[in-house]
Amino acid sequence: MTTDATRSLDRPEPGVEAKLAFLTRSDAYPDRPPRVDVIETHLSWVFLTPDRAYKLKKPVTHEFVDLAKLEQREWNCREELRLNRRLAPDVYLAVVPLTFSEAAGLALDGDGGPVDWLVLMKRLPLDATLHERLISGVAVRDDIDRIAARLAVFYRDADRAAIRPGEYVRRFRQHIGHECDRLLVPSLGLPPDRIFALRNRALGFLDGNAEALRRRAEEERIVEAHGDLRPEHVFLLPEPVIIDCLEFNRKLRLLDPVEELAYLALECAHLGAAWVGQALLSAYRAASDDPAPELLVPFYQCCRALLRTRLAIAHLADAVVRDPAKWRRQAFAYLELAERCAERLPARPVD
Repeated sequence: MTTDATRSLDRPEPGVEAKLAFLTRSDAYPDRPPRVDVIETHLSWVFLTPDRAYKLKKPVTHEFVDLAKLEQREWNCREELRLNRRLAPDVYLAVVPLTFSEAAGLALDGDGGPVDWLVLMKRLPLDATLHERLISGVAVRDDIDRIAARLAVFYRDADRAAIRPGEYVRRFRQHIGHECDRLLVPSLGLPPDRIFALRNRALGFLDGNAEALRRRAEEERIVEAHGDLRPEHVFLLPEPVIIDCLEFNRKLRLLDPVEELAYLALECAHLGAAWVGQALLSAYRAASDDPAPELLVPFYQCCRALLRTRLAIAHLADAVVRDPAKWRRQAFAYLELAERCAERLPARPVD
């Protein structure tokens, strides 16, 4: 007797290489584009036609995300569509199956069964990102005001997260310890004295000013936010559009809006545009009912900079490291940013 299992062994479904080869072909797409460009990220491959972007998830497992199985990748694609429509409703168009049959081979939304899934998006102009406008020096205060106004509405309408004040404080204590412990691994080659100094300064602030964090939780300020608010994800169209939210782990999206805005400001400072931070927080305060306490901004940024340091240096452990010097430079740049933020933390409790 022949079963589905034995048939699949006789005729295995296409592997990753076959899928990638197919998706780089112009005739794979309904509009037969003249060319297909490919961008590889940590978790995806993105196939770009002149008007569309198709994102294929990698079948990988990491600390906070598991995409190894087909059903997990489908779920992730559908979550990406749902969540990103909050801030980019006209950009995220559909989830499309990559199908396979013996007769037709691979096809986008063909007659065969699904062997993978892709997120279909409208392609946006790269020169409209906040990242590109900051790099080229053409971003202005009005751009920041429009971003803040858009985000103020988003945070106002976002789902609230019920987090106990003590739990919220413990989250940061654990985060600081976890990130610093991982940065102290000798093989990474980071200076331990600087890591210890950062940990002591951040934990010292937490010891003296935990009440400011507790108050944010008590006031139900913690929301289901974007989760990865960086300048390359912000498009300054007539109505600002923000893409690529962190879709794979809800816990990592549960944030104080001030933390998320402080992170965007940190990333702008990394690009040499430190002026954005004050403008962004001031505009957000004016557009919302949130006092957005200044006391917490450098603390949130210090925590985020530690995370970005660790993510940069972690690339040295990749199976193939294309440019180790780049990732080491980036890690040290974020480490320096973390130190600059730590210097702004008050040495004593602030009422």
